[in-house]
Amino acid sequence: MQTVTDPALSVVVPIYDEVDNLRELCDEIRSVAEREGLDFELVFVNDGSTDGSREVLDELASADERIKVVHFVRNYGQTAAMSAGFKLSRAPVVVTLDADLQNDPSDIPALLARLEEGHDVVCGWRKERKDAFFTRNLPSWVANKIISVTSKVPLHDYGCTLRAYRREFLEDLPLYGEMHRFIPIYVTWAGARLTEMPVNHRPRTRGRSKYGLSRVFKVLLDLVTVKFLRDYYVNPIYFFGYFGFLLGFLGVASIGAAIFMKFYYGTWMHKNPFVIFSVMFFIMALVMFSMGVIAEVLIRMNFEIQKKPPYKVMRLVNFDAGRESRAGVVRASRVPSSGEGR
Repeated sequence: MQTVTDPALSVVVPIYDEVDNLRELCDEIRSVAEREGLDFELVFVNDGSTDGSREVLDELASADERIKVVHFVRNYGQTAAMSAGFKLSRAPVVVTLDADLQNDPSDIPALLARLEEGHDVVCGWRKERKDAFFTRNLPSWVANKIISVTSKVPLHDYGCTLRAYRREFLEDLPLYGEMHRFIPIYVTWAGARLTEMPVNHRPRTRGRSKYGLSRVFKVLLDLVTVKFLRDYYVNPIYFFGYFGFLLGFLGVASIGAAIFMKFYYGTWMHKNPFVIFSVMFFIMALVMFSMGVIAEVLIRMNFEIQKKPPYKVMRLVNFDAGRESRAGVVRASRVPSSGEGR
């Protein structure tokens, strides 16, 4: 519940090895918020950085109590960082963006204006993206098309972190693994009115990208999970049953083909390895796919039953008393804050 001391806006930024960008990013966000007269808090989630980001974040927080810092004990990934930011922030409106300075904080007022028009979630669209075409833009375009068609939630840019949310649609959001890119799908399940708008995208000038072509395959695998959770979570027998019927059909067809080749071409079935190989490899793929989906469901059951977040916090900076327990944070051994002796 919002109190009189709660800010109107929470800006959540996951951080992983972005030491060269942090001061400028903080200044830009603070400048935009103060220019617009926004009562805000800035929540940095340090996802196990090893490049000096922790020290810079502590320095920024010591100079401005509106800057909150969550330090993870190790790197858990962007999804865990965003989940912690959502739980530990307080404002009724939450804006997320990346720390690499490619998202432009000057777009935040426009995102908030779209929320005021009656939307619940506003997603940024990097319409003129400043990244390499073949290694970043083209794979992203293909992935966005596949996700939009499969999920029936059409968006131009699922990979853009710059978004604005009404808090009620972030409560109890099931964020595990690397599912942060599918938040627009999750919130539509909860009835959110979603829209998107073009935002400025700037080239990276410092630091290095944490993503490569391998991310495309992770996105596709995660999409399979999202599709399963949406359509077959309650009745998984339908999901496995469809593949079972397909496998049975292929088995019958393979036997028929082998019999046809035997009588018309004289090819004995035991000398026709292609049918055996095709069936064997298909079954192996089906088994691996099924095991992957079952494992995803079991992991989610484990987290939901235990109410245990998929991360551990080393230290909180500038958070008021009681926020940690309300967020259900699991702490590691305590480390002195920046204001204490070390």
